[in-house]
Amino acid sequence: MSFAISGKTAIVTGAANGIGLAIGRLFVEKGANVMFADMDEKRLKEELGKAEDAENVRYFAGDLREKLTIANLLSATIDAFDDVDILVNGARQVVPSDPLDPDDDSVIALLNQNLMPSLRLSQLVAKRMIKQKDPESEGAAGSIINLSSIAARRTHPDLMAYSVASAALDQMTRSLAVALAPSRIRVNAVAFGSVMSASLMSTLKDNREYRRDIEDHTPLSRIAAPTELAEAVQFLASDAAGFMTGQILTLDGGRTLLDPVAAPAH
Repeated sequence: MSFAISGKTAIVTGAANGIGLAIGRLFVEKGANVMFADMDEKRLKEELGKAEDAENVRYFAGDLREKLTIANLLSATIDAFDDVDILVNGARQVVPSDPLDPDDDSVIALLNQNLMPSLRLSQLVAKRMIKQKDPESEGAAGSIINLSSIAARRTHPDLMAYSVASAALDQMTRSLAVALAPSRIRVNAVAFGSVMSASLMSTLKDNREYRRDIEDHTPLSRIAAPTELAEAVQFLASDAAGFMTGQILTLDGGRTLLDPVAAPAH
């Protein structure tokens, strides 16, 4: 079975750069209609360029921490493409945190940034998927893919907030998978290790030692390209993963096979 997604409509959040942008571009290349969503309207315009003139490309700028913005994103997608078949929750942020500082609110901040928008958008999109699906059809009603991290299963004190938010996202994935299974909506996640995201690229720019540290703690001894993660997401979005739901697909070059507590996990 192929990983075909041609003709389907996808919303991809966090799509102005790095991983989200790579996912959106791959989906467009494979014939899907794509709504690129991000807070950074300027970057969306720069990256998409004239691509928005294509029938299958649109972009939406807004803060998805706001409920009204989430509703507007779905409305804009329906106005442009009529239906929505795939949701990729790719908007995420990595910030350092101090687990011993009672005034450090980074856990709350990252739950509000990395978890709640994904939950609210998934709930709203799922309702639309159920509404638009032909009750006589035996096919899937839709696919939701969350971008998580191996930080959910590793302990790195400086990334406690990110780890907590990632673990919550994994559990949200499993819970929604069970709740939406009767409606034939699949919910999965990709937990990745070091992928050359925009934030990681910025971190590594002047820090060769940090890059070597990551590579030394990765059995495959390299950092993944965003396109590699995009291909995994395409698989989960396609009918090839039709009997797969509630799963956390790990893409980490073997990192979680090793034990070091302090190894970088982002």
